[in-house]
Amino acid sequence: MVFTDEFIGYDGISHMKEGYTHRRIHHSSRVYVMGDVHTNTIEGFWALIKSGIRGVYHSVGKNYLQTYLDEYSFRYNRRDRGNLIFEAILERVSERASSRHAQPIAQNQTV
Repeated sequence: MVFTDEFIGYDGISHMKEGYTHRRIHHSSRVYVMGDVHTNTIEGFWALIKSGIRGVYHSVGKNYLQTYLDEYSFRYNRRDRGNLIFEAILERVSERASSRHAQPIAQNQTV
């Protein structure tokens, strides 16, 4: 399900790929929420990205844009965990290190 505002650029979404349901909210009519249809979540996500890039990185080249979006997606998807992002990263590093050390190491091989 894809929720958008009434911008005409979104007109073809439901025809782009089968299975998408496209629901619109009409901001121009001062309607911002209608049942479960709203754009607040995605607007908050883009606000986080824009303020982060402006405040931390100042600008982003197109070669690295996906990397920055991945970082902010990671942060946004864990926003309810408080300031535990550092711990989440350490967990992932620890998991990778554990799986790497589980493999036998040949004698005289450096780790």
